Order: sequence, then C-alpha cells, then structure tokens
Amino acid sequence: MKLLKKLWEKTNEKIVVKRIPKKSEGFTFVETLAVLAIGAVMAAGSSVAVSKYIKIAKETTARNQIEQYKAALQSYFLDCGRFPTTEQGISALWEKPVLYPVPENWAGPYLERKPSADPWGTDFKYLSSESSVMPSEVPENMPFILISYGADKIQGGEGNGEDICSWK
Repeated sequence: MKLLKKLWEKTNEKIVVKRIPKKSEGFTFVETLAVLAIGAVMAAGSSVAVSKYIKIAKETTARNQIEQYKAALQSYFLDCGRFPTTEQGISALWEKPVLYPVPENWAGPYLERKPSADPWGTDFKYLSSESSVMPSEVPENMPFILISYGADKIQGGEGNGEDICSWK
C-alpha cells in the first residue's frame, strides 16, 4: 500500500518545464540588409521625383519674379515718363537712380523688397530698348527685356539650361 501511495503522489506532482531561451531574439544580419536595401531604393526613387518638382518650382519662381518686375517697370514708366536705362537697371525700381537721365518724378520704391537674384543665384539681365546689345530674337517695339539665364547660368541653352525671358 505504501508503494501505491508513493506512486500516486509521484503521478500527481506537477511537472515544471523550464523554457530554454533562444540564442538571441531580433533581426538577423540578412534581414537587416534587406530592410536597408528596400529603404535605399525607396529613397532614391523619391529623390528623383523631388528633384523634378524643385526644377519646376524654380522655373515658376523666375517667371513670377519677371512678372513682378514688369509690373513695377510699368509703374515706374507712368511716374517717370520712361523706363530705366540699361545702366540704371532694375535697381531703379528700389532706389532713385543717380545716373543720367535722373527721373524727376520718381515715386518709388516700386517693389516691396530690393531686387534679388533669380532662383539659381544669378542676377536678372535687364536691357532697355535703347540698348545696342539687344538680342536678335527679341520682338520689335519691346520697351525693355528681362532675362533669367536658368540653371546653366549662361546665355542660351536648352532643356534645364533654357533661358526664361520676359517676352516668351
């Protein structure tokens, strides 16, 4: 009977199973490389798309600046009876010119802030109709022209380097 009692007690004992921890929990080296590769491909794809929109934004900004300068030049003409000379430039819209012919009725400034460079960091080219270096492609009877040389920062060009002109 004692033997049966001992057997009974042995079978009713709780069996405790200890969990053996794994070597490590986390990502393997290969999994980490795969995630980094996917991230790099996605970043490269988005940077190409973003650079396209930055190019469009810069062109639009240059066109808008030219339109603002054209409107300010029209106001200057109404007050002074003539457009600034090439030598006076668009800075005549911000402060009264001191070069001949000095306008008597200057009522500026005609801009909200001092004229700045185009989005690529180059100054706008301003030429009055009195200039002897007027480009040949400019339509006749234009009182002035404004040009941004674009991304390549030199006259002429196509594609990304195309000039942005007030008459186009």
